[in-house]
Amino acid sequence: MTPIQALKDYYGYNSFRGNQEDIINSILKGNDTLVLMPTGGGKSICYQIPAIVQPGLTLVISPLIALMKDQVDSLRTNGVEAAFLNSSQSTSEQRFISQEIQKGKIKLLYVAPERLFGGAVPLTEILQSSKLSLIAVDEAHCVSQWGHDFRPEYLKIGKLRKAFPTVPFVALTATADQQTRRDMAEKLGLIKPKWFISSFDRPNITYRVAPKRNSFDRLLEFLEFHQKDTGIVYCLSRKNVEDTAEKLQEAGLSALPYHAGLDRDKRASNQEKFIRDEVKIMVATIAFGMGIDKSNVRFVVHMNMPQNVEGYYQETGRAGRDGLPSDALMFYSTQDVMTLERMLENSDNPEYVEIMKSKLNRMREFCQTSTCRRQYLMNYFSEKMPDPCGNCDICFGKENQQDMTIPSQMLLSAVARLKEAFGLGYINLVLRGSKSSKLQAEHQSLSVYGIGKDRTEDFWKKLGNQLLQEGYLAEAGQKFPTLKLTPMAWEKLKTKEKILLAMDQSISSKNQKSQHEEALLDGLKLLRRSIAQKENVPPYVIFSDASLTEMATYFPIKTDQLLTISGVGQVKAENYGTEFINLIQKYITKHNLKPRKKLVSNSRSKGNSNSQALTLKYFREGQNHFQIAQIREMALTTVEGHLANLVIEGKIDPEELVSKDDLLNIRLAYRRQESSYLRPLKEHFGERYSYFQLKIAIAAEKQA
Repeated sequence: MTPIQALKDYYGYNSFRGNQEDIINSILKGNDTLVLMPTGGGKSICYQIPAIVQPGLTLVISPLIALMKDQVDSLRTNGVEAAFLNSSQSTSEQRFISQEIQKGKIKLLYVAPERLFGGAVPLTEILQSSKLSLIAVDEAHCVSQWGHDFRPEYLKIGKLRKAFPTVPFVALTATADQQTRRDMAEKLGLIKPKWFISSFDRPNITYRVAPKRNSFDRLLEFLEFHQKDTGIVYCLSRKNVEDTAEKLQEAGLSALPYHAGLDRDKRASNQEKFIRDEVKIMVATIAFGMGIDKSNVRFVVHMNMPQNVEGYYQETGRAGRDGLPSDALMFYSTQDVMTLERMLENSDNPEYVEIMKSKLNRMREFCQTSTCRRQYLMNYFSEKMPDPCGNCDICFGKENQQDMTIPSQMLLSAVARLKEAFGLGYINLVLRGSKSSKLQAEHQSLSVYGIGKDRTEDFWKKLGNQLLQEGYLAEAGQKFPTLKLTPMAWEKLKTKEKILLAMDQSISSKNQKSQHEEALLDGLKLLRRSIAQKENVPPYVIFSDASLTEMATYFPIKTDQLLTISGVGQVKAENYGTEFINLIQKYITKHNLKPRKKLVSNSRSKGNSNSQALTLKYFREGQNHFQIAQIREMALTTVEGHLANLVIEGKIDPEELVSKDDLLNIRLAYRRQESSYLRPLKEHFGERYSYFQLKIAIAAEKQA
């Protein structure tokens, strides 16, 4: 069977992509081969086809159990005999697979590097007695301490090379800089390897970097346009993962957490739900994602700056593997840089710290660059890209620049007058003429003191960040960053040339701005005027134009939807909501439109009290917690939390939710246990009571 026949028969494709065919031919000739191919480029085909067409066993070394299982399931579905060996299997399962290997019944065997030389019977002994035709090392950057995901156990693979000197090796990775590439070849002991480096360009991904101000609210703004899409939100810490997932759930989004601190079964369950599209958003640490073969991820968000460009590139590459337009958004702050630097300093290897700090600085450069983001990425991986991409925030900004000469001169002058010894926050205080005790007395007599008081604090922060990004300002110092003027800034101040900046830092998808229905807006204004005339008040007292525009954009047809609109509080919703909702309902029915969900943080703009009031309203109307969650399009846990709070506040009798005997039973057990956690209580009762019943009983205990 030829490679192209195998591709057709087993995978259903008529032709190879990119340089897949050349890589396969190199492997079949017995060459050691090193493959750099972006995520989604089809790396696995490069070793699976040789495994199918040549006799013998192909050993695949992979770092993740989840990846092994997915790959093996996929191969078996395609009719290829494949198996994996790892710690999730019983001894008898592992023994059976070992026997099948020795009988020559398995074509591809997936293992973790730890399994090569460990265990009662090291795998190398089993392999010596079988016909081994190829060894494939997936995620090969893990072998290099200069890579972004170094794993010491990968160093054992070099011993395997010595044990099987005539068996060809293929090493595959999605990302590695020049230094990591050289280290990979050396540590794996590759012999005169043939190199195949695919283009690192992912033209379907839109790259954006935004300052980390009100980052969660800006995340919701971004997700407005991805409500039906699947995506990953990366956070730096486990706590941030938990908090962000919970807040997204409260905003009505389908989201779950994933990090190493979760129970193993819970992690596996959450990942499985994500893969099967049962949950839309996975909020995770970087422990999540490697090897996840999910092609329809439409966005990747980094809530914190990654440690290096390689990691960032690989993580963003998990979006758009199907080639369709996708978004990569990162929130950046100097605080992230300082946090990551402190983490590096814990290492006792000076050479490692020096190189990793260099990589961290390149990541910071990427965040602050004023040139095309894609050009920066391509250049980092030693690939030339002659023209700006037109599909990143920098390129969009070039099309939407404003004349910001006067305010920029004010801010740059303030930096100079303060002798380049302060950060943006302090400069903001000076420009706005603050009376804060933080301000040194002598600075209140400067010519720049108070010259920017007609602008908001947010404006000056945004302007400062843009001047940093465009190269007019640079940061110095680590613990307390201060602003310095660059030669370009001094030149601009001297010549008084115009300073053009892209101040519209939209993080929404290109050409996807929310558009209101003009005819509906006109109708809402007529209704508002009619009500205002009856009540003898100006129209804006009823609702502002901004509120009506949002109504004509999102089409709220339920009270809780109306409460997400800016300027609509509980009283106005009760007084005027019905008439406006009826008008909107008639309009969208006539024009075959559907309501659009406006994402808001429940803990912020409307407050949990309003949200709980609606839950109480539906409960009083006879709906149970499942029905309320369905009606309100909220996570069930959020509604259950509302009901528990309402019990504590005395607004719901707990016996309306749980029987008196069950309440007493649970409360007695709760009093006896030493902790206040739910899990010990759940373990005590098993399936007798649900978590919801336990929550209500504990709420009743707190009320008592």
